[in-house]
Amino acid sequence: MPANHRDKENFMNGFERIKAALSGKESDKVPVMLHNFMMAAREYGVTMEQYRNDPRVIADCFISAVDKYQYDGIVVDIDTVTLAGAVGVPVDFPADDPARTHTGSLEKLEDVRLLKPAVIENYKYVGIWLESVRILKDYFKNEIYIRGNCDQAPFSLASMMRGTQNWMIDLMTGDEADIFSLLEYCTDVTLQFIKLMAQTGCEMVSNGDSPAGPEMISAEMYVKYALPYEKMLAQGAHKAGTAFGLHICGNTDPILEYMIMSGADAIELDYKTDIYKIFKHFQNRTTFIGNIDPSGILALGTASEVREKTLELLNIFRESNRFILNSGCAIPPDTPSENLKAMIETARNFK
Repeated sequence: MPANHRDKENFMNGFERIKAALSGKESDKVPVMLHNFMMAAREYGVTMEQYRNDPRVIADCFISAVDKYQYDGIVVDIDTVTLAGAVGVPVDFPADDPARTHTGSLEKLEDVRLLKPAVIENYKYVGIWLESVRILKDYFKNEIYIRGNCDQAPFSLASMMRGTQNWMIDLMTGDEADIFSLLEYCTDVTLQFIKLMAQTGCEMVSNGDSPAGPEMISAEMYVKYALPYEKMLAQGAHKAGTAFGLHICGNTDPILEYMIMSGADAIELDYKTDIYKIFKHFQNRTTFIGNIDPSGILALGTASEVREKTLELLNIFRESNRFILNSGCAIPPDTPSENLKAMIETARNFK
């Protein structure tokens, strides 16, 4: 059994704080959910190769990190290419970096017509990911909130299957029937992962869709090619009994209102998006997760700079209960411990 992570001076534990933020209810402290899988592995003393191949190691990395930093919500992540690997995209597995892809698996867009239905549950890394979440849920029970990330949203997965450059060309010149067929194929794949992840007992599932952001495509294209499928993910998560989180990197200013339409219970954005615009659009409509700069501030800044930026963010969301503090994206593995502690302590002491 884990140690009780409830602070004796407070009346809520981490699980309760995150749940409150998702429902717009007042919490005793600002909830903190960390996207820190690379840092957690580095501090635990394992390589990414050791991490990705053992669900017990993955769980132990997060258990150790929660014990050290006393935060409220875990984002269980491994890489951004697991679903791509599950459907046949070639994957490179560096010893001490997350897995990655360099090329797609579909030589031509029209090859989508030859695809057979995918079954991802037997793919090694899907199984490891799921088992690590089961272990964490069994360990923390309802003390710490568990978010099982489910890798790529359909638009992002399609870009990996075709290769990013080819996918962008497809959107401009390809046969629309084939484009939508590939997106539907990818939606089925992502929904399989969501359903499997929901069975682990985690409270939230989430997906990333960064290639669908305005730094890659227009807002109009986002609405046409990404948003409808993000809606299906949110609906699938809710049907499976979990909350749904959506992450898009980069400057998402032009699509903030559209992202709310996805039906996501929480939206995670990075520091490039105007925080005042986020607050204006979200306020008490959707829970915001973010958005301290993971590299420029958390990894490379001073503890004083981290406190300053964290306090600035907390003051903007002072009047909103729908806020969860996090970095804007994955925290680099070499982030100084004192910087992460400074961010969390600033939130804990905020009144």
